[in-house]
Amino acid sequence: MEKPLHFPTLAIRSTLQTDENTGAIVPPITLSTTFERGADGSYKDAYVYSRENNPNRQSLENSLAQLELGNRCFAFSSGMAATTALFQTLQPGDHLLLPHDVYYATSAMAKTIFGNKGIEVGHTVMYDLAKVKKAIQPNTALVWLETPSNPQLNVSDIKKIAKLTHKVGGLCAVDNTWATPVLQQPLLYGADVVMHSTTKYFGGHSDVLGGCLVIKEDNQLAQDLKNIQKLTGGVPSPFECWLTSRGIRTLYVRVLQQTKNAHQLAKYLEKHSHIEQVNYPGLKSHPHHKVAKKQMKGGYGAMLSVQVKGDATYAMQLTGRLQLFTTATSLGGVESLVEHRKSIEGPDSPTPDNLLRISVGLEHIEDLIADWEQALR
Repeated sequence: MEKPLHFPTLAIRSTLQTDENTGAIVPPITLSTTFERGADGSYKDAYVYSRENNPNRQSLENSLAQLELGNRCFAFSSGMAATTALFQTLQPGDHLLLPHDVYYATSAMAKTIFGNKGIEVGHTVMYDLAKVKKAIQPNTALVWLETPSNPQLNVSDIKKIAKLTHKVGGLCAVDNTWATPVLQQPLLYGADVVMHSTTKYFGGHSDVLGGCLVIKEDNQLAQDLKNIQKLTGGVPSPFECWLTSRGIRTLYVRVLQQTKNAHQLAKYLEKHSHIEQVNYPGLKSHPHHKVAKKQMKGGYGAMLSVQVKGDATYAMQLTGRLQLFTTATSLGGVESLVEHRKSIEGPDSPTPDNLLRISVGLEHIEDLIADWEQALR
């Protein structure tokens, strides 16, 4: 048996296929929406229509499946489209269990769309195993984890929650967007499905929208998701797939450097007199540091949040004083971003009023720290 490739090698080699016609090492973008059919009714390489499949999408899906150690992958037009596709596999009467601090759009979508179609939607504190055990019901079909969570960076024990879920015959899915497979591979810990907003670290440059689901087994769930992808048509364009594949080639080095920057910034902010609390699982003071250390390898991610000593007004004014952190939604790009989350999520959000979410980029860490130093006053 050949020795498995290391992650950075796999990230590059899984996205590069030499073009047979020209010898180009970077795959071309196949924009055609339709493909020629032979006189016998067959299609070359089974490409029929771009909604069903496309060379760029197939290449991206193959790469993502390998990086997350899965059997199948399905790419979608956004992370929310991917999440929605998985929820569409649920049946009336099924119970869907979400974290209490789940990404606000995931919760809103589950309640407004699926809650009205016979799906029971519940929430619990996922980092408290006793509460998870109590919240799981005999009809729990899907437990959705977000670890670290957005934006409070709580960490849930994937392995233990997956075991609890499997006892009632349910599936365990993990939103792994923040950690990426560079730092965490949920399928190794018993999860059945991994979701990514590929918009974030896979794309890496804030210029492409996408999402994916990676499935552990090539089973009925995989067939159901393929049908949903094919028939509903929420797929990424060939160019978006090409851009995401290009981003994957530098994923490893970007995530490691951004993680290093984030850890150093977190340690600096933890000691600052104007900061009430730093939420970052790499800090020993984080309540879930031991769990994070067990299931996150090579670092704790490039995302953190801080709770300032002040109200929402002060927090928002602080973002305006930062010069190297652009005030904007999203994360995972090479540039550093900051955002007051409660004002985005709405009054019903569990996010504290004084919380700022920080996406740390690739700028020099001394410059980033100096920016916070001049802004915190």
